[in-house]
Amino acid sequence: MKYNWQQPDWTDFNYDIKGVQDILFAFAEKTGQVNGIMKSLPGTIQTDAVIDIMVSEAIKTSAIEGENLSRSDVMSSIRHNLGLDASPSLAVDRRAKGVADLMVDVRHSFQDPLTEATLFKWHEMLMSGQRRNLPVGMWRSHKEPMQVISGVIGKWKVHFEAPPSDQVPQEMIRFIDWFNKTAPSAAEEIKNPVIRSAIAHLYFESIHPFEDGNGRIGRAISEKALSQGLGRPTLLSLSDAIETKKKDYYSALMNAQKSNEITHWIKYFSTTVLSAQMMAEEKIEFILNKTKFLDHFKDQLNDRQLKVIHRMFDAGVPGFDGGMTQKKYVAITKTSTATATRDLKYLADIGALKQVGGGRSTRYEIDFCFNR
Repeated sequence: MKYNWQQPDWTDFNYDIKGVQDILFAFAEKTGQVNGIMKSLPGTIQTDAVIDIMVSEAIKTSAIEGENLSRSDVMSSIRHNLGLDASPSLAVDRRAKGVADLMVDVRHSFQDPLTEATLFKWHEMLMSGQRRNLPVGMWRSHKEPMQVISGVIGKWKVHFEAPPSDQVPQEMIRFIDWFNKTAPSAAEEIKNPVIRSAIAHLYFESIHPFEDGNGRIGRAISEKALSQGLGRPTLLSLSDAIETKKKDYYSALMNAQKSNEITHWIKYFSTTVLSAQMMAEEKIEFILNKTKFLDHFKDQLNDRQLKVIHRMFDAGVPGFDGGMTQKKYVAITKTSTATATRDLKYLADIGALKQVGGGRSTRYEIDFCFNR
């Protein structure tokens, strides 16, 4: 099998956007709506929304690669990077700090041209705290093939093989040149940011220039391309949408790496970006409702009840898994069963929580209808 980079038309990506024009239009429309909503919100809520989206991207881009990070550690690092906390928590995982540093740098430097030095810096950030002894801040140089595989030892299935290491430096010179030449107002501008972002991700992933971290940096490059096209940092978590259907992502990527006719990849990526924008809109609405909720009940909750409410809000848009139960309440607050029962009834009576089910199946959920 010949992969895309082995074919005569390598980097001459061909695609037909007729089948995705409605998706691209919907994305542009939704992006405008989200931006308008953000501008109408108080500054503190805007900041909370941006941080929440950045935290989600940091956690999900790592989860795609099988790495689970603490939300509190990522949140602490991002807030510190943005100058909102004097110092990060002493318990911060260095891996969480590394990916948080990357998210902040991508957001702050989105207008800057892409350079080799930038990519090396991102790789150093991302790989900080990793236990494996891998080359950091440099292109891969090992002689063995860089392969994407699955299966057990002895029965591996090779899904993709990247260019040999000795070709990587030259391939990356071409990629960086392409990225900058296709930027807004550049010589070979690709006017639609979603199309450029899709190609940038596929192009970078096909070179696979680092020993590790290619997926995460590739998604950061996609975000940079989107932000440049929009003229402002993106308000979405691409990785959140990808991680929701991770198998579809890998399938679309591997199929696209078999040919330089990439119409199906463009459609997949455009649909995913639109989904990410819609998810971001839900997050912003959730944060606004959360702020109103806490302001409404601020004088009606004791520390114990507030701790439980915050734990429920930490679950985000999907909601607290399985709802809040008496048993969970006891575990979170270290209180008695009687107190937990009394607190939950009180929270339901004042309209903070709503009861779902009955008997042994009784559980409680946040009630956003409190002010109606």
